[in-house]
Amino acid sequence: MAETILRTAGLLAAGAASGLVGALLGLGGGIFLIPALVLGFGVPMHSAVAAGLVAVIATSSAGGAQNAEHGVANVRLGMVLEVATVLGALGGGFLAQRLAADWLGLFFAAVLLAVSVTLCMRRRVREAHEYHGSGGLLDGRYHDPASGREVVYSVRRLPVALATSLAAGFVSALLGLGGGILKVPGLHLFCGVPMKAATATSNLMIGVTAAASATIYLAVGAVPGALAATVCLGVLAGSRAGVRLSRRLSERLVARLFAVVTLTISLFMFRRFLHGSP
Repeated sequence: MAETILRTAGLLAAGAASGLVGALLGLGGGIFLIPALVLGFGVPMHSAVAAGLVAVIATSSAGGAQNAEHGVANVRLGMVLEVATVLGALGGGFLAQRLAADWLGLFFAAVLLAVSVTLCMRRRVREAHEYHGSGGLLDGRYHDPASGREVVYSVRRLPVALATSLAAGFVSALLGLGGGILKVPGLHLFCGVPMKAATATSNLMIGVTAAASATIYLAVGAVPGALAATVCLGVLAGSRAGVRLSRRLSERLVARLFAVVTLTISLFMFRRFLHGSP
């Protein structure tokens, strides 16, 4: 009995932490929750991915509305990119059922490492007020409380954004990440979207992406209901706190946190699946 209570409390805490990190960085929570379930609770990789997708939906539901209300999320851009994301998610969901867990885990770690290195190698991360817009249909505007400025920006290289979203949808279904792991750096590094707007737009989109991916897992009975329900309770609380915190942090700090989190988790996952270490 005591062991069950401790395990439930641990799952709630893991859900809350993943929700906070996911909403803060636009990752959906799966990026933290999946390694926590696999490494900390001994959950099989495929079950952890399925639970991660459900947690991503919860993160998006709690944080997406807040970001849209504050105007940080670029709703028009998100809806355009979501078409490509859902197509990729359907393909990734089918493939995930046919891959061995070890290969799935190594691919997960490789994606995280590539993203973190890309962000770390940038010479600098622009602050919000360094962006400017030209009045395009997908351009965005929002007030940044951290800098006290009105941020106006242009969305560049839309084809690149669409290609990134297609890949993000594929990775979402394959790894249970919600796609934010690729959308956020893609929008920020290649399309001129400020880091805060990129994370907020990702949070808005990931629920739709994860729902498309989760249908594949539901169809084959791969979603662990009790586990998913438990972690989602924590995710809902953590994601609301993450959205509030993100409004108080600078663009540079959000980008650096993103890089540090992805690098750390990728190293843990490489250790786990290459050497079998807990």
